[in-house]
Parts: sequence; C-alpha cells; structure tokens
Amino acid sequence: MGRQLRLPLARPQSFRREEFVVSDANAAAVAQVEAWPDWHAGCLALIGPKGSGKSHLAFAWAEAAAAVALTPDARHADLEAVRGRPVLAEDAERFPDEALFHLINMAGEPGAGLLLTSRQAPALWPSELADLRSRLNALHVAELGPPDDVILAGVIEKFFRERNIRPADDLLPYLLRRIERSAPAAREVVLRLDEAADAKQRAVSRALAREILEAEPDLFESDLADDGDVDDISNR
Repeated sequence: MGRQLRLPLARPQSFRREEFVVSDANAAAVAQVEAWPDWHAGCLALIGPKGSGKSHLAFAWAEAAAAVALTPDARHADLEAVRGRPVLAEDAERFPDEALFHLINMAGEPGAGLLLTSRQAPALWPSELADLRSRLNALHVAELGPPDDVILAGVIEKFFRERNIRPADDLLPYLLRRIERSAPAAREVVLRLDEAADAKQRAVSRALAREILEAEPDLFESDLADDGDVDDISNR
C-alpha cells in the first residue's frame, strides 16, 4: 500500500511570552528582562549559549514593549528613526561600533530602551572605541544558562505542538535523559521523529525514538544515552 500524503498542518514557530518556560535556571534573567522600563540607563544585555531561549525571551519583550528590532546593517537614518522608542538588537556584538554607541546613548532618553542579545558578555565584544568599551563594561547583564529538565521538557512539548503531534506519554522522559540539552537539539530530534513516523506510518513513540537512537547515535548527546528503563526526570 502506498504511503499516505502528509497535510501541511505544522504551526508557525511562536515567540509568545506564555510559551516561554520559566524555571529556577532562568527565573532571575526573566525577572531582569521584565523589569523594563526600570533598566539601568535604559539598557540590558541578555546573554546565554545557543539554544538557551534568548531570541524567544527577547522577541516576547519586544512585543510587550512595542520595540523595534534592528539588524547589524541598520543605517544611521534607521537609528535616528527609532529615537525615543524601545529597541531590540540581536547579536549585538556584530553591530558597528558607531551604531552600538549611538543606540546605547539613546537608550536612556524618555520612552526609549535597549535590549541587546549575545552569546558572550558585553565585556568580550570587539570594540575599538574607548567610549563604547567603557559603556559595554558598565552594562547590566541578564544571563540565561543551558536548559534544565523543566525548560527542556517545555521546549520539546512546544516543538511537538507546532507539528500537531501528540507523542506517547513515555517518550518525553525518555528523550530528556538522552538528547543534548539545547533547543536546537530538541527541534532536530522532534523533526527526525516526525519524518520517521510519516515514512513508516507509525505513531511518534519511545520505540521509534529508540530506533532513531540506534541509527543516529550522534543525535543523542547525553552521557545517559543507555537504553535502561529508568526514565524518572528531575524537576527543572
């Protein structure tokens, strides 16, 4: 019998604040972001490793604050156009010195604000302007760590929802013990499970995940990638 055709029912990626999972691992950083507009000098740097949720939290803030998102190639006219408005600058270390210096100076003006994201602390960003270097060193920083079990579970569930998948009850704890602890890894595992379930016309289950683990062991980076039956997870 021929393979069934899939319907394009995947939901778009969401950055809604209510879908951002908060745990002990990131609660302090979330509180700092949500303290806006009471940031020191109107600025805050949000840092963390890849997959820690920086973009999700940053865009949720931008929506709540009606902020303008700028890219590193923004022109001087673009910078002047956002004067007096909240601004989101992702990958802030890639902005030219003059643009970043201008944005930081404008952040303290009435109605303004500036959220900068990066994987590194501002003190490590490259800069040849002495005045900018002093401002970067003085920035207040909110730091996101790698996802703990609570966050990773919420991320995996979110990716399943975006693909309209209802996984078997025992699959989530199985994955939590085995996959690399990052959102990109979680997204990749959910994608592989979805594709395999479609190709084999099977449910998304622990058994299917085990088959993928055996075929692609590099996809599961955890030190606990044995096939034991202990699936209890700690509370993130």
